[in-house]
Amino acid sequence: MIFSQTMSSHAQIEANRANSHLSTGPKTPEGKAKSSLNAVKTGLTGRTVLLPSDDAAAYQKHVQRFFDQYKPTGDEESALTQSLADTEWRLLRIPSLEMGIYAIGRLALAKQFEHEEDPQVRASLIEAQVFLTYRKDLNNLSIQEARLRKQREKDQAELQKLQHERKQRRENQMTQAWQLYHQAQKAGAVFDAAEFGFEFSTEEVARHAAEVSKKMAIYNHTYYDKKRAA
Repeated sequence: MIFSQTMSSHAQIEANRANSHLSTGPKTPEGKAKSSLNAVKTGLTGRTVLLPSDDAAAYQKHVQRFFDQYKPTGDEESALTQSLADTEWRLLRIPSLEMGIYAIGRLALAKQFEHEEDPQVRASLIEAQVFLTYRKDLNNLSIQEARLRKQREKDQAELQKLQHERKQRRENQMTQAWQLYHQAQKAGAVFDAAEFGFEFSTEEVARHAAEVSKKMAIYNHTYYDKKRAA
């Protein structure tokens, strides 16, 4: 599972890195400004997770934290965990994109309101003009943030549902295995979990049986102590 998870994350990073390097990128200030604004779309809605400016190593650590937290089992849980990590990565990009839009705007509109002598008033006017000029891009950023948050909530709910169901199935199977193990012990027979198709080993069933016996012994001891005290 760890090997599969690592390979999946590595493949994702390599694919993103390859996609991000298909173009050498714009050279002029105007081209860079346009590219930054395009990142609002490609960086939040496209299939490429890593942009040319992103740190692949930081992304890998980011993804690993999600796998460490959720400990997915199977392809479906792993895919949802990867989706959660990628969605969060995009959400974390939004503040820098917003700051980038305002930085571009301040450069583009730096010569506006030159007649205003008060520097603070002039700065406020430029800031307002930046918002009005790039309102569509900023609004798109807010829309994409809402979409990403909704996607994150959906993936998280689905992952938690799958893991709860898996845990419940395992607990039910372990109860069945423990009962069969207990019956085999009473009959003096050998119990083999694999013969019944259980996903866990005979040793795990034996440990569970020992834990159950210990809990029952503690319960009985407490019960009789209370009965004698009464």
